[in-house]
Amino acid sequence: MFDYPYIVELLSPKRSDDKNIAGNLDRFALRYNRIIESGCGLSIPDNPMGQPRMGALESIESRMLTFHPEKVVVNLNTFHTKRELDGLLEKAGSTGLKYILVVRGDGGPLLPKLDPKSIDGQFSVATSIDLIRYINDTYPNQFVTGAAFNPFKPMPFEYNRMEQKVSAGAKFVITQPIVGKNENVSQIEKLGIPIVVEAWMSKNIDLLYKSVGIKKDEHAEPFDPADNLKTLHKFYPESSLYLSMLGFKQNWQDILPRLSRQNQE
Repeated sequence: MFDYPYIVELLSPKRSDDKNIAGNLDRFALRYNRIIESGCGLSIPDNPMGQPRMGALESIESRMLTFHPEKVVVNLNTFHTKRELDGLLEKAGSTGLKYILVVRGDGGPLLPKLDPKSIDGQFSVATSIDLIRYINDTYPNQFVTGAAFNPFKPMPFEYNRMEQKVSAGAKFVITQPIVGKNENVSQIEKLGIPIVVEAWMSKNIDLLYKSVGIKKDEHAEPFDPADNLKTLHKFYPESSLYLSMLGFKQNWQDILPRLSRQNQE
């Protein structure tokens, strides 16, 4: 599905930093173009950590960047009003966006909650399963929706939820960041959809453990993101890798082996 080796996470500017919005958009544009020119795809989170940020398409249009529907994955979560949600999807359709990663999302006091009844949800809160189904029912054959998978949550509960996401219309999955081979990730291969494995590219392993909700292994070797990336390539050779916390001041050719190989070819 994704014919590039890496999907690089790219954050859009915070709305709260309105005094620096022009400079932040310029930085977004530089990073956007660097990712595309490197031969990678990119993923733009939807208000991560509950902090309102400019929308993905809004940021791209504000700097008149060339839109690449095959290389842009836009995240969409359940912390929008129904009117805002429909507006985002209408805009996505008009621009030719193809890939949408649907996630439950990070809520907070600064963001509204989607009314589950407005998208035919059956529970007291809107779920990613509800949203995946709503997008595919309302915009049939227009988008390729994906789902998130957390291999650190209890199984088989999380695996069963992943099955429900596929039944609702998910066509690809992006995992939480993993270190080395993860048996729970291997389990979802039987679902028969492309798996994008997330690689943590920061040396701050404490933040990784905190973000996925597990205790740090005090006996583990010091974490080296470049070594872990090589390990993930070894165990998941058919997968594109999602790179979170990748530094933009680094020389990517030195740390991303598939980029070096791609350029040699």
